[in-house]
Amino acid sequence: MGALGLAAQACAPKAAAKPQITPLRPPVRLPHVNAAWDRVIRTTIGLRPHRPSGFVLKAGKLDAKTIIHNFGHGGSGMSLSWGTASMATDLAMAHTERTAAVMGSGVVGLTSARELQRHGFAVTIYAATVPPDTTSNMSLAGWTPTSGLVDFKSRTAEWDEQFRTAVRIAYRRLQLLTGPKYGITWITNYAPTENAEAARGGNVLMPEDISNPRVLLQPGEHPFPTKYAIERPEMRIEPSIYLDALMNDFLLWGGKVVIRKFETPADVASLSENVIVNCTGLGAKALFNDPELMPLKGQLTILVPQSEILYSTSGGARAPVTPEAGFIHMMPRSDGIVLGGTSIRDDWSLTINEEERKRVVDTHIELFNSMRGLQRT
Repeated sequence: MGALGLAAQACAPKAAAKPQITPLRPPVRLPHVNAAWDRVIRTTIGLRPHRPSGFVLKAGKLDAKTIIHNFGHGGSGMSLSWGTASMATDLAMAHTERTAAVMGSGVVGLTSARELQRHGFAVTIYAATVPPDTTSNMSLAGWTPTSGLVDFKSRTAEWDEQFRTAVRIAYRRLQLLTGPKYGITWITNYAPTENAEAARGGNVLMPEDISNPRVLLQPGEHPFPTKYAIERPEMRIEPSIYLDALMNDFLLWGGKVVIRKFETPADVASLSENVIVNCTGLGAKALFNDPELMPLKGQLTILVPQSEILYSTSGGARAPVTPEAGFIHMMPRSDGIVLGGTSIRDDWSLTINEEERKRVVDTHIELFNSMRGLQRT
């Protein structure tokens, strides 16, 4: 009977397997960004030095002197500068002299000066302006190593390798500087999206060994008005704190600063130093006749600070109607809630673009107001 029972059970139709349901994670709840026009405290303009074929990092001759070019980082100077500074220093080490001049005091100039000092060079920075009056002070600034950097069709294999080397060095160096002294912290970025595949996205330029963990938040797991949201860690850099700290380090190591503007290559050749690192950014266009160099005009609108905001956002409540409409992003800093998303090619103007300012602020107001409504329900 037992055998017959087992046989009968074996022949009986099996019940359908229950579908496996992945439980939702607890919903992310975020403090509200108070985005409103009466919270705006300033708008700033920065001209990023863009070259379609990417940054220049090479050594050459200027009369009898060695000149090392390190410029054209687009919107990636904050992210890449330690990497290209290290590589520029390697080029300088081929020279027997241990005295060097650095032209420019933005983030690329300051990191180049510090790397040279760390390798035994006595360094003088020559610059027309110093922080807080540099283009670097006008950046957003997060870990964005491919932002405004290169037109993909203009890349070369040699440049790609330079870039990936710079990324590896810079990413590690910035991680070691995290803390209040340099104004570098890790926060969480959220990117609202209707496209589940967006979480798989990456950048072909980035080295495969640089991790970029992403989590696709499902409906009900996030407070945004889109179906999904991408969650990822992001390194935040506060430009004013960071640049002041680099300048202080440079001076403590015996560095000197000379306020000077260079009009011609002959002015550069007149320097007493025989090793010169050119970190003049857009200034290199006229000074060294670089036909590719052009500005990518960036514009940031800053709201009153909110210390409780410890996350950033990329994107708005809805996708732009056309690619030309661009995107938006928010970065919280101690000096204010920074709203950006402007990149105007080959525009040398330092005047505020009111149409762009309205687009960026209004789209952020829409995003954060919709979040507040969703979190209350």
